[in-house]
Amino acid sequence: MTIDIRSLGYVRVASTDLEQWRTFAGKVLGLAEVRGPNPEHLYYRIDEVSHRLVVEPSDVDQLICAGWELADHRALQEAREHLQKAGVEFEEGTVAEIDDRRVQELIRFRDPFDNVFELYHGITYEARPLVTPYAATFVTGDQGMGHIVVPVSDDVEALRFYADVLGFRLRDSMSMPGEFVGKEPGSKVWLRFLGVNPRHHSLAFLPMPNPSKCVHIMLEVDELDHVGRALERVRKHQAPLSATLGRHMNDEMISFYVKSPAGFDVEFGTDGLTVDDSRWVARESTAVSYWGHDFGGGR
Repeated sequence: MTIDIRSLGYVRVASTDLEQWRTFAGKVLGLAEVRGPNPEHLYYRIDEVSHRLVVEPSDVDQLICAGWELADHRALQEAREHLQKAGVEFEEGTVAEIDDRRVQELIRFRDPFDNVFELYHGITYEARPLVTPYAATFVTGDQGMGHIVVPVSDDVEALRFYADVLGFRLRDSMSMPGEFVGKEPGSKVWLRFLGVNPRHHSLAFLPMPNPSKCVHIMLEVDELDHVGRALERVRKHQAPLSATLGRHMNDEMISFYVKSPAGFDVEFGTDGLTVDDSRWVARESTAVSYWGHDFGGGR
């Protein structure tokens, strides 16, 4: 038995400068700022869910946690029992945390690499239709918010934990020379891409430490024009471009990467691959992209 995670539901970010995030999330990414339970936090919608991104004031800039959606109370109770059997310590969300996330129940735990994950069910959604600042429609639904890439220190243990304990399914792999991450020359380390729904991957990991506790978060829109317009806003607001426009090999996403005020990247893309687990075969891709994605930012 594993945990029946359905999708990436939300991310929460710590920030030393909320105004930087207000410009970045609203004016660069085109997310809709909304009112939330805590007037000191920034809340952003991309679909009918009350909020998908929350930014909290802090004395550090980093990812706080990723929230993973389960179907209902029974699924969360089974997750509690499964984590206990696997020897994973977890804590129950407080009343204040449950209210701020606008969910019915919540538990929190750390993976073996100190990444914080929350499991929840019963998030609220809104009657008022969403019009984002630049009229982009984000691809969510049963694919969830998007995907997240987290840093790990051991790619073998990471695959075991995410697949065997949490129930993610391996969709694709990519190898890197070990010396890139301080291992002995001639060795290999693995990037793994894992899914829980039709989105090609909802979680991936890179075996390299990262002070912002996140490598990148991906948001998907429904049209290439929205990606192009966002790229123009990156230039207009002088946000640091991390990778030029390109098409990935594994999930076929056409995207660019921009550095967030927290130090991790946001991938902004369209045309991502969806998969059917009953027919999918996990393979090893031999390049990051078919074309583009210059991670020198085009310099």
